[in-house]
Amino acid sequence: MATRAHFEKSCEIGVFSKLTNTYCLTAIGASENFYSVFESELAETIPVIHTSLAGCRIIGTLCVGNRHGLIVPSSATDQELQHIRNCLPDSVIVQRVEEKLSALGNVVACNDYVAIVHPDLDIETEEIIADTLQVEVFRQTIAGNVIVGNYCAFNNAGGLVHPRTSTNDLDELSSLLQVPLAAGTVNRGSDAIGAGLVVNDWCAFCGLDTTSTELSVIESIFKISDTQPTAITGQLRDTLVDSLA
Repeated sequence: MATRAHFEKSCEIGVFSKLTNTYCLTAIGASENFYSVFESELAETIPVIHTSLAGCRIIGTLCVGNRHGLIVPSSATDQELQHIRNCLPDSVIVQRVEEKLSALGNVVACNDYVAIVHPDLDIETEEIIADTLQVEVFRQTIAGNVIVGNYCAFNNAGGLVHPRTSTNDLDELSSLLQVPLAAGTVNRGSDAIGAGLVVNDWCAFCGLDTTSTELSVIESIFKISDTQPTAITGQLRDTLVDSLA
């Protein structure tokens, strides 16, 4: 199911959190409410880790990860890395990377099998992503935007991308990722999908401004809904099937 949340009045919750199938990172905030929302949904299945990166709270923007690993920028401190390693499952590899595009969450989007990255990302960083996260890496843009991590979100079942993504781009991305995709919005019309939404294979969290229509599309395309699809999501799924056929 999809849950609404906010971080100190900001609905850009993807900036302050990172969610995968084996762990969840949340930013250290003045209030415990944000952490509590994640913990109430996830604590029984995966660890929810309170942390900062490079002394900053924008952890979702700074790191990228999946169930195999977590990659953080070189500015992350040894103390932060040790804290994260201590809380993560042993199977998850934590890797620090030297990269001029240090907001890794903005320039990389991935699930457990495939990653799409900023066209100008260093070759060495691309290799580290492929090795650490155990994914195939593709250099790509979304609706002409190079900061791919900010304009899409996907899990192993589906994905949501920038609303102005063309049909041809949707088809190309869908064939690369091997999951159905939909163009849509979060937070009442925001095209910053990655900033307003975090998702894994069984739940999603989105900004407090997200409308019920947006929520139904999110639950449908990521296949995390326990309820019957509404007319809107049914129509969306039919359109997707037609476009992918």
